[in-house]
Amino acid sequence: MRSAGRVAAGVLGAAAAGAAVAAVVHHNHIGKVREDAVDLPHELPSPLPPDREYTVLADDGVALSVEELDPADGGAPELTVVLIHGYTLDRRAWLFQRHELAHATAPRVRQVLYDHRSHGRSGRSPRAACTIEQLGRDLHAVVQAAAPEGRVVLIGHSLGGMTIMSLAEHDPGLFAERICGVAFLNTSAGDIGRSGLPRPFLSRRNPAIPVARQLSRWEPSARVIDRGREASRNLIWSMTRALSFGDESVHPALVELVYMMIRATSFEIMTDFLEEFGRHNRYAALAGLKHAKALVLGTDGDRMIQYQHSEAIAALLPNADLVQIPASGHVMMLEQPKLVNEHLLGLLSRCA
Repeated sequence: MRSAGRVAAGVLGAAAAGAAVAAVVHHNHIGKVREDAVDLPHELPSPLPPDREYTVLADDGVALSVEELDPADGGAPELTVVLIHGYTLDRRAWLFQRHELAHATAPRVRQVLYDHRSHGRSGRSPRAACTIEQLGRDLHAVVQAAAPEGRVVLIGHSLGGMTIMSLAEHDPGLFAERICGVAFLNTSAGDIGRSGLPRPFLSRRNPAIPVARQLSRWEPSARVIDRGREASRNLIWSMTRALSFGDESVHPALVELVYMMIRATSFEIMTDFLEEFGRHNRYAALAGLKHAKALVLGTDGDRMIQYQHSEAIAALLPNADLVQIPASGHVMMLEQPKLVNEHLLGLLSRCA
């Protein structure tokens, strides 16, 4: 019996050693891949500098970082386009769109980009104010400050799309009067209220979510987790590639960009918003968009919010075009920018 136990222990030890060696090899491999992706390659657009950068105060005093880009040819814009990024990202996620829209001439547009509270360059929010309802009020403040008159088109990715729905829920008149178009990228109106929809990764039914919330409320554990994120940075980089992109052959520089945006968001800030994804249910709010032209983009490779959520949104929008972007994951605007930009420009043309 003791001999059998020693054999079993030896087998387990060998397996553990093998797993450790494999982990080290993977860590070193990813490290080399990341070294080769320090700079975006020349064929990708360099981030265009903003024409103006300023802050807008939300109704609770949190400072929202905003920037504007005018048409590159100096012509007069026909529309203002507000781009609203997703959870744990920031306005750098619109790298390809800000370049394409700046050079668009049919129509010419003025771009407004901002960071959600507690994201990017915007101010830190109290936990109690980290709600989708509050994000809708933040968007209202940005629109009123940056585009107090004229026609507006809103483009939202993931949490950004939910933010647009929140604005429609509380101020549908704004859509009847001034917001002439909306685009929803990889987003959901809620994982409740529609039977048969698959659960989004951040659903309240994901058993890991309550655990993460509890850990974030204990300050020492949040610090330890952030240090752990740094120690396991290459593993997290691989997870970022797997969860954010549909094709593992995506250029490492794009994975690095998404990784750096997520890395800049602390574990505590990440968990500040977690309960909101479980409560989010704004199918009824879509009625406020009935006057606006709508574009709904989803992907069959999205591991965060499945394509059926895009279908459910489009079914309730009478003026919506539903498009499935192939060979892409959750950050389609980075992975398939040519296709995404083509459809966004089509929406802007219809609005103009």
